[in-house]
Order: sequence, then structure tokens, then C-alpha cells
Amino acid sequence: MDLLGQLIIGLFALLTIILLAMAAQRLLGVRFGALRTFLAALVAFGLAGPVLEPIVSAVEITGAEQPPDAGALGVLLLIVMSMVLIPMVLLVLAEALIPPGSLPGPVELLRSVRGRVSRARRYSQITRIAVKHGLGPYLRGRGERLEDRPGKVRLARSLREALDEGGVTFVKLGQVLSTRRDLLPAEFVDELGRLQDQVAPAPWEQIEPVLAEELGGPVDQVFAEFDRTPLATASVGQAHTARLHTGESVVVKVRRPGIETVVAKDLDIVRRLAATLESRTRWGRSLGLRDLAEGFAAAIREELDFRVEAANMAAVAAANGGGVTYPEPFPALCTERVLVMRRLSGRPVTAAAREDGPRLARDLLGCLLRQILVDGVFHADPHPGNLMLLDDGTLGLLDFGSVGRLDASVRSALQRFLLAMNRQDPLGVTDALLEVVPRPEDIDEAALERALGQFMARHLGPGMDSVQMFTDLFKIVSVYGLSLPPEVAAVFRALATLEGTLVRLSPGFDLIGEARAFAGRHLAEQVTPATVKETVAQELAALLPMLRRLPRRVERIASAAEHGRFGMNVRLLADDRDRRYVTGLLHQVLLTVLGATAGLMAVMLLGTGGGPRVLESTSLFHLIGYNLMLISAVLVLRVLAVIFRRPRDSGDAQ
Repeated sequence: MDLLGQLIIGLFALLTIILLAMAAQRLLGVRFGALRTFLAALVAFGLAGPVLEPIVSAVEITGAEQPPDAGALGVLLLIVMSMVLIPMVLLVLAEALIPPGSLPGPVELLRSVRGRVSRARRYSQITRIAVKHGLGPYLRGRGERLEDRPGKVRLARSLREALDEGGVTFVKLGQVLSTRRDLLPAEFVDELGRLQDQVAPAPWEQIEPVLAEELGGPVDQVFAEFDRTPLATASVGQAHTARLHTGESVVVKVRRPGIETVVAKDLDIVRRLAATLESRTRWGRSLGLRDLAEGFAAAIREELDFRVEAANMAAVAAANGGGVTYPEPFPALCTERVLVMRRLSGRPVTAAAREDGPRLARDLLGCLLRQILVDGVFHADPHPGNLMLLDDGTLGLLDFGSVGRLDASVRSALQRFLLAMNRQDPLGVTDALLEVVPRPEDIDEAALERALGQFMARHLGPGMDSVQMFTDLFKIVSVYGLSLPPEVAAVFRALATLEGTLVRLSPGFDLIGEARAFAGRHLAEQVTPATVKETVAQELAALLPMLRRLPRRVERIASAAEHGRFGMNVRLLADDRDRRYVTGLLHQVLLTVLGATAGLMAVMLLGTGGGPRVLESTSLFHLIGYNLMLISAVLVLRVLAVIFRRPRDSGDAQ
């Protein structure tokens, strides 16, 4: 056979496979992935010969004469339907055994393999860092328990160095842990606290190209002066001092080169770990670890974009009054990787005099509580590295990469929560808490109220220590299956970080007493006669149009009832989704009945003897029975395809 003949046969086979795929998908009434449908048709084309041979032999034509027209039409229909039935059966079996999405397509498979390789490299890198710093035995759960202080200090230093070398995500983890004195010994808290402002700087050779690219020219051209030695270093970027040509003294914050790739890998690991813990552990589901991980990832992604930080800085400064100073950004010089802001003159807050500690702690607590409860825009990471003691003795708040926002309803619920805590009212605290978090269906409110009452008795009494307060509150949230929304979780995370910061500023600081005093000063004043009168007036103004129409509507209803004309109009299946569901259900029932009827008729006809002969060895009854059997199979397969697809998305899948 010449090349042209082979090409024609190949094109005919390809056209036959495509037609089989189209016919099978059309008859099943369900959209399958193009690759899955084509493979089913290809396999059906290969199996057509062996499968059709018994059918053809059963209706074999003997003799040289051509069969009658009815016989030829019946045989042709039987063969065509048999060929189409093969890919339909394969698609339904694949739908039942290998649901769409259970196996990735070629592109997804390639991406998955590349992702696994990348994650494996990152896992290996993290493990090497841990082993390098002597943490290998602790990863295997075989580390020794250290009781002496020098041993704890050495282990804490190794942990801090490993987290620092691990990158942004692990530095952030260390920063959070450094504020949790209720979880870690003092040696670890003190050592991890050095991650706040003592991260290893990136060399100038890596920083200079970033500045030139983002600012559109050499550093010496954009700035009148620029100090190449970092003023401070952090996990995301490092800050340099400079002076503009207009004379302003500024701080230039530059993002570390190449951290976005590492952060993306680490966040992927965090999300996968959170999803695994949420699906396999009860406490993971109760805490909503998946949502918390997504919130953490979103916060870090925002911190990587300095344009977001500049906007956050402006929003917080606009919402808050005096007491705490914020740096002012220069929008024309702010880009995704570079942030230029006015320099605040001062020193680290940890260098404050001991006698100034209570005043500074009180100012910081009042500032953050006002941001959360009144303004709704708050600094979500108030650790000591983000604070300065200015030359005038006041506080300066830095690093607005992580900012939380609360709507009016959440702020109102949090205000009621704090006021009820101030009154030590368990019922009010319970009601306010259930307004802040999604209410579970099977919540035992009486037990929750008793638990919160015991919590307040334990922590709100005179002279009580607040170190365990947030830990115990999170335990109550977890035990009763309450899931904190991401914005509320950011509030509690910020308050937990603030607690550690306040302890460093002023050891023995009465957080509970100062918070209750804040509630008495700033929140109780919102419930004055004037504010109540204003609230009532606003509610009445909103209800007035309805109240004006209410008498006429009541009169119509009473008149209709008096004269026997009162009735109610109820439209069944008014929602289009309900109509589609019922229509689809009726279609499936009808197809099932038709398929069963066709199958019974086929069995009856195949069992009937005699009848007119349309072929040498086949009667008309038998030929019709064979075709009805195939029709029954097609209808049943159509119903099964919809049943197997119903629990999942009906979109295309490979």
C-alpha cells in the first residue's frame, strides 16, 4: 500500500474516533474532558473488531443474495450503536472509578512534579539548617531536656540562628514566639527577641541594583546623601538612612532580593500542613487552621509589597489622634520593593529608662485598643522591633506591613465583649463572643457561659497575672468548636504580641486593669444619654416610612378578612434553581423508566420464536430485540453518568 493510501486510512480512522467521541458524550448528556473522551473513543476503536465479531456472526448472512432493506438497516443500526456503546461504557466506568480531578492532567502533572521537587529541596534545606545548628535530635523527638540555664541559653541561641537562616517565614515565627512568655522559658524569649531587630543584613552589592531599578536611576542621583550601612534589618527588608535633595532626612526601606520565591515555597508548605492538620485533627478543625494559614499567608504577601505598607501607614495615621507618632511616606518614591518615609529621631524602645516603662506601656496599650475598638484600622504586629522611643519621650510606631481592618459590626461586638468583661458579666461576654465568631449549630451556650465565668474569675481578679489569659481564652474557643474569622484572629494575635511587648517595657504591667480602665474611659462614654438619643433617632428615622404604611396595610388585611376575601398566594418552585433540580430529577426518572421498559421488551422479543426472517439466521423480532437492548443500555448509562457526576463539579475534567 502506498503512502497516500495509508494517509487516507489514517484520516478515516481519526475521523471515526472523533465521531465516536462526539456521539458518546452527546448521548451521555454529561461533559467530559477532551482527553478522557478521546482516549475512550480510541480504546473503543481498537476493541471494535473483537467486540463486534460475535454480533456479526449472530446475524451472519449466508448465501450470495443481498438481505432485504429492513435487514440491512437493522444490522447497520445494530453495528453503529454497538460501536458507540463501547466508549459510553468506558466513560461511565472511568467516571465511577476515576472521578474527574482525582488524576491531574498533563500540565497539572508536570506542575505537581515540579512543585514536589521544589518542596523536597526546601524541606532538605530546612533540615540541613536545623542539623547545622545542632537541632537534629529535637526534630527526631530525641533531644535531651535541659534543666540548667547555660544549656537552655545555648539551645535558644541555636534555635534563633536556625530561624534567622531559614528565611522570612521562620523569622516571623520566631518573632511571634518571642512574645509568648506563657509558652517558652525566659531564655528562649530573650534570645528570640533578638530576631526583632538583629537579622543579618543583605550585602550592599545586592541592595544597590534593587534601588536603581525601582527608583529609575543611581542611588547618588536620587538622594543627596545615602548611608550604605543599614540602620536596621528585619526579616522582609532592611532600612538605610538618606537625605533628599530638598533636605528632608528619610529612611529608605528595601526588600531583600530574591525572598519572594522562598516565601512562596514556605507559604505553600504552611498551607499544606494546615490543611492536613485541619482534616486529620479535631483541634485543627476547631481552630480553623486552613483559614488561619491563609490569613498568615495574605499578611506576609502584603508585607512583601511596600506600596501596601505605605497605604497602611497613611490609613492608620489618618484614623488615629495624638499620643503615638507615625512616619510619613513619600508616595512618589514608594514602589513594590522600596519604601521611602520621613525619619523619626529616637532610639530603640528597649533602651527606655525603667521609670518610663509604665507610661510608655500605658500609651501603647491605649493606642492599640483605640485602633481596634474605635477606629477599626490597627497595627497587627506591635513587637518591640517595631517601636521607637523618640527624642521627645513619646512612642513611634514603625513597620506597617501588617495592618488589620474591622468593620463596624465586629468593632461593636468587640466593644460589648470588653465592656462585659469589665463588668464581669458572663452572659454579656458569651453573647458578644458569639457575635464575633460564627455560631455553631450544636453549641452549649450554658456550658460556654460557665467556662467564661470561670475564666473571668481566674484572670480578672485583683492582682491576677495576665500571662496565661490569652492562652486560656484560646483553649475555650477550641474546646467549644468556635472558629475565629481571620480579621478577629488578627486582633487576638496582635493583642498576644502586645502582651509580650508590654511585659518587656514594664515588667509587672497590669494589662487587665489598664484595659478595664480604657473600657471605662472610652467605651462607656459612647453610652451617654446623648448617644442613646442619637441612636434612637436614627433607628426611628429608618423605621418611619414603614410605620407610615403600616396602618393602611393593617386596614386592608382586616377588611379582606371581614368580607371573606382574605387569601394567600404561594408560588411553588418560584426559584429557578428549584425548577432546574426538579426538572432534572424528572428527566432521570423518565430515562430510567424508558431504559427499563426497553430492556424488558428486548428480553421478551429475544425469547420469542418465529417471526418474519430478515436475515438467513435472524428473525425480525430478534433484530428489534438486539437494538432495543442497546437502546436500554444507552439510557441506563446516561442515568449512571449523571449519578456518578452529581456529587462533583460538572465542568470539564481530564
